[in-house]
Amino acid sequence: MHLLVIDDSDDDAVLIVRQLARAGLEVSHVRADTPSGVAEALARRSPDVVICDYNMPVFRAEEALDQVREHDADIPFLLVSGQVGEETAAAMMRAGVRDFVLKDRLARLAPAVQRELHEAAERRQRRRAEAALRESEERFRLIAEHAQDVIFRYRLLPTPAMEYLSPAIEEITGYRPEQFYADSELIFQTVDTEDRATLRASWQSHEPGTLMIHVRHEAGRTAWVEQRASSIVDRTGRVVAVEGILRDITERIRLEQQLRQAERLDSLGRLAGGIAHDFNNILAVISGYADILAEELADHPCRPDVQSIEQAAARGSGLTRQLLIFSRLEPSRPETLDLNTVAADMQRLLARTLGEDIELTTMLAPDLPPITMDRSKLEQVLMNAVMNSRAAMPTGGRLAIATGVEPGGEFVGLSITDTGVGMPPEVAARAFEPFFTTKGRGKGTGLGLATAYGVVTDVGGTITLESQPGQGTTVRVRLPVSAETPPAPVPTGRAAAAGGAGQRILVVEDEDGVRDIVCRILTKAGYEVHAAGDPQEALKLCLDRNLDVDALLSDVIMPGMSGTQLAAELRQTRPDLPVLFMSGYTSGPAPGGQALPPDAPLLHKPFQNDQLLQAMSQLLERRHSAG
Repeated sequence: MHLLVIDDSDDDAVLIVRQLARAGLEVSHVRADTPSGVAEALARRSPDVVICDYNMPVFRAEEALDQVREHDADIPFLLVSGQVGEETAAAMMRAGVRDFVLKDRLARLAPAVQRELHEAAERRQRRRAEAALRESEERFRLIAEHAQDVIFRYRLLPTPAMEYLSPAIEEITGYRPEQFYADSELIFQTVDTEDRATLRASWQSHEPGTLMIHVRHEAGRTAWVEQRASSIVDRTGRVVAVEGILRDITERIRLEQQLRQAERLDSLGRLAGGIAHDFNNILAVISGYADILAEELADHPCRPDVQSIEQAAARGSGLTRQLLIFSRLEPSRPETLDLNTVAADMQRLLARTLGEDIELTTMLAPDLPPITMDRSKLEQVLMNAVMNSRAAMPTGGRLAIATGVEPGGEFVGLSITDTGVGMPPEVAARAFEPFFTTKGRGKGTGLGLATAYGVVTDVGGTITLESQPGQGTTVRVRLPVSAETPPAPVPTGRAAAAGGAGQRILVVEDEDGVRDIVCRILTKAGYEVHAAGDPQEALKLCLDRNLDVDALLSDVIMPGMSGTQLAAELRQTRPDLPVLFMSGYTSGPAPGGQALPPDAPLLHKPFQNDQLLQAMSQLLERRHSAG
């Protein structure tokens, strides 16, 4: 123990030290009797105990006490004197003196010093603990105030109240923590009605755990919030409070929904590819026989009925293409179009789709310049915009489709205007975002306008939206004018189809109906046709039976061997063999098949009879020219 003795007598200092040593205390000491001496002693080494005389000629004990307390208020300060009045002693004790010992009763000194040393150690430990607690609370405050997660503590008993809520709550709800402190029910009022009972039950349970709720911001937007909490119980086991964190997981939920939507679209795409193959084969048979009937019944009263069959098959093919375009399995087929013609053709379909409670009108500007894009994609843009308008008019309304030339003449405009419920600015601003929908869970994909946006921008155009709540919506599309001239309308009479002159054609197709109609079309046109139901049979005909053919017409996808593999086998002995492929997979070979040879064109099913004959004729002419 290091002792500072403030006394003007060396003898008294030695006596004090000796008394403490007799009590078993190891003591080192220094004596001072002036303010400067005390200051020097304190600066050199901080004492464990200060023992001060009261009666000194040039230094008052009160001054010494102030000097020591300013240095360290926890150092025990004991007064040792020959005689002090009771009032003086009481005043000194109130000022901070820990004990008072008379010089003629120094036996009390050692116990008093030991006691004060112990109490001083406790005081220092308590102060350190308090300082550590303050530091910890300050760290928690900094963490809580800057954390993105909401940290909370809610008291249930004896009366409900929000005891702590970090500032992050304002970002989610729009309310400041002070507002929740003032109103214990506000936290529940920010939660969707259907989730409030669940949240209350969670907070009152012994294991509140993890919970996901829907929270509404004061401004109207919503957020998904995940709770992670634990309960606080009293000695009787009652839940008296709940504390934990609330985390905004809106972005995570959105990404998960996008992933699920993408997975569904991927599955849809694979399904669509298989359906398209089979469906297009069926349509090829229907279209082929209808074409033959139309030719045979040139002047028959039933010819219009046959033409309706042909048109229905063509519409079926268009629907298949739209499904594949949506699933990203169909490549674009740009063509020069008259926007008015497309809009007029779509009007008939839309009139049936919209229902009788929607008044549909078109305002088509005359003499529009042409545009160049995939017709199916243009129809999809129009259909998506119209379906959104239909959803915005649940009780009926008016829908107007208009076309025109944009100022400057470089763009053609298309507008779709409805008298629906309209959108607030924050919704309109997100209308073209993928997966964003206002139709509620399970009622919309959020892909309609997003797909339209991608289609229009891909061809160098723009698509915008104007809307006000209660005043309807207008979608405006601007498409660049094409330098090409649209093809002339197809005349009512059928053009003469190219025919054969006895050339031998090997037809390889695993679908009986398609194989039969293709063989019939080619035979009727003057070709000598040989048929095989699969590639293996075709190889036997050509390699084992030495069948010499002028051209191969093969389906692409067949069991066991693809049409591209068959062509490669036959070209090992006939490198110049002309090959024409046909496929119900409108985007070409399915995954795993070989790529189409660059000199082998692809005919998409379903096709018109004259398309088949024209393709075959051009194939044979190229071979003749090359030879």
